[in-house]
Amino acid sequence: MREDTNRKSKKAEKPSRLARKNGGFGRAVLAVLALVLALAAAAALYFVMNPEPVTFTYRDRILEAKPGVPVNRYDREGFTVDERGRVSYSDNGRRAKEGIDVSFYQGEIEWQAVAADGVEFAMIRLGYRGYTEGTLQFDSRFAENIRGAAEAGLEVGVYFFSQAITPEEAEEEADFVLKALEGYEITYPVAFDWEPITPGKDARTDGLDGETLTQCAAAFCRRVEQAGYEPVVYLNQEMGYLLYDLSLLTDWPIWLAEYDSAPDFYYDFMLWQYTHTGTVDGIQGKVDWNLDLRPAVN
Repeated sequence: MREDTNRKSKKAEKPSRLARKNGGFGRAVLAVLALVLALAAAAALYFVMNPEPVTFTYRDRILEAKPGVPVNRYDREGFTVDERGRVSYSDNGRRAKEGIDVSFYQGEIEWQAVAADGVEFAMIRLGYRGYTEGTLQFDSRFAENIRGAAEAGLEVGVYFFSQAITPEEAEEEADFVLKALEGYEITYPVAFDWEPITPGKDARTDGLDGETLTQCAAAFCRRVEQAGYEPVVYLNQEMGYLLYDLSLLTDWPIWLAEYDSAPDFYYDFMLWQYTHTGTVDGIQGKVDWNLDLRPAVN
């Protein structure tokens, strides 16, 4: 009797075939769930490390944003236009500075009258490279303009109209600018202003690719920065989106040319040229108006 009891107890302790089957199924389910969770975690990590590219629209094109390039953070509601067509920008009580850029095309300028008409800074063309022969030239009114603007109490910067086709030529242009600035005190940036020439004029820069142009801009800016000045790259939306590789120029700010009442450019910029048909006392004819947005955001 005791033997039978022990035998029954041992038999009761042994799992039935159904129990063994269910236990194996449960373990299989847990293994599948663990695999699913591992795959989900891996997928989540992949999308965190490799997010979907950010896109935006320019004209009729969908463009992919360049990683690492700072974006436009200005509040469109902060831009206002007065009865003279002048744009201003303010943010939390901070106001952008208003300025103009000039060259010999503006003729003789009465700088005291310019200053009295609300202009706070001036970007003055120092010189240019010829688009056919490639020689470096001074703007014929550079000296009188930089002196006149400074004497009127304006903050002054300069720009050079580049037609460089190699980084070496861009460095040559920067050296030309730095030499010319000896003896002058400027408080605003030194701008690299490369622009395409109207088709049909047989410019030496025709067909220059974006990679080379980006290298030229970087070479100019590095040279200027090494000399202790603040470089800036002048461009419009077309050049910023379709020509320059802005991911290689993030060390230097942008001077944007976009003619509108508020800027739509996707990326960040420091100076904004918003019209080329403005007017100001002391200058006959049209003039470019700009905003320096730094005081409004810093």
